[in-house]
Amino acid sequence: MSEGTLAARIANLDERDRTLVLKSLSDLDCEALLHDWIFWGRPAQMPPEGDWFCWLVMAGRGFGKTRMGVEWLRSQVEGPSPLKAPDGSPERIALVADSYLDAVQTMVQGESGILACCPEAFRPQFEISKKRLVWPNGIQAFLYSSESPDQLRGPQHHLAWVDEIAKWSYVEETWNNLLFGLRLGNKPRVMITTTPRNIPLLRKLVDDEKVRITRGNTFDNSANLPPAFLEEIRERYEGTRIGRQELYGDLLTDMEGALWSRDLLENCRGPSVPELSRIVVAVDPPVTSGPDADQCGIIVAGRDRAGKAYVLQDYTVQGTGPLDWASRAIKAYHEHAADRLVAEVNNGGDLVESLIRQIDPEVSYLPVRASRGKVIRAEPVAALYEQGRVFHHGMFPELEEEMCGFSQSEVRKGKSPDRVDALVWALTDLMLRRENRPRIREITF
Repeated sequence: MSEGTLAARIANLDERDRTLVLKSLSDLDCEALLHDWIFWGRPAQMPPEGDWFCWLVMAGRGFGKTRMGVEWLRSQVEGPSPLKAPDGSPERIALVADSYLDAVQTMVQGESGILACCPEAFRPQFEISKKRLVWPNGIQAFLYSSESPDQLRGPQHHLAWVDEIAKWSYVEETWNNLLFGLRLGNKPRVMITTTPRNIPLLRKLVDDEKVRITRGNTFDNSANLPPAFLEEIRERYEGTRIGRQELYGDLLTDMEGALWSRDLLENCRGPSVPELSRIVVAVDPPVTSGPDADQCGIIVAGRDRAGKAYVLQDYTVQGTGPLDWASRAIKAYHEHAADRLVAEVNNGGDLVESLIRQIDPEVSYLPVRASRGKVIRAEPVAALYEQGRVFHHGMFPELEEEMCGFSQSEVRKGKSPDRVDALVWALTDLMLRRENRPRIREITF
């Protein structure tokens, strides 16, 4: 902490003098105190020292990554006067998120976003129609989306703040276009804030000795998070692979023997969905109910006329009663105008259909019964992915984590891959059941 800041000087006083000083502060002094990041931020949230080009903040959810990005920008654009930029300050900044909506809701207007954290005297004007922020001293920040990588062809920038790069739609294209335009000034820099996922670009950045890395976990910021939230996520995810990734910020590697890999899933990422000829909702009901019950896997998928499948949504729920998960599945059925609801009945038998009919007797329902092991059932579905015939519309972190950890050894340990089970039933019905198998015309050249 800098000893010269107002907050630091007040902190060094004894309790009596501190109380007197706080009572005497003007409104401007109070605002300066509230926005003194060097005082309020944790040491791990401060920028790395020295000359660097890329700063990668790879940490669990709730660590304070967004606030770090905002405060780093503030340190670059704020000068001694609202009308004068600091020497060597950037004139053009790129703010890049997965989607334009993410950029607005998280980076700009979020609770820890730019507008909330900048002091009133130095708050930028958000020109939403022009997708830009303009500070009082003329510095500008432009919003970009990874859904449209070509937006970054042409524009040049001094600095960039990149958020959640691990979930971008077009990772490599967007990153490359950003770097090509990061060529203004003597010291162009980029800061990345993300929860990790095992994608090729993130692995490259972690292995690059020139990249400065800050790591952290959700519980590092426990003083600013609700105790009930921390208790819930610890109980639900502690000791799991997804907990290591989402809470502790670990970059997980592929599990040996798993039917799916991260690279395979990244190659199956499809941001747009064509007209679908058939849609199904698949349900893997839990054996029991209550807070400690298994999840109820609910997956929505569709197939186009060319014989390709698209995973549309993951509505999996946990800790609910039978009526709750059945209602959720039927709601998904109607929301997506599905053609069929498929449910595994090994454990529920006729009771599953009775439950569905009780809520909506008009649902097109197909009971399915597993006669083979989970891995054997899943292998043909994994082959569809390898053939490039299945695409994911968006990101499904929990489902994809289950897929990349799904192997014979894990099943033998008694782990219940409820999302994967529902996925397998959905894609089996769409692509592998004889009466539904799409006819693909053979093309000769």
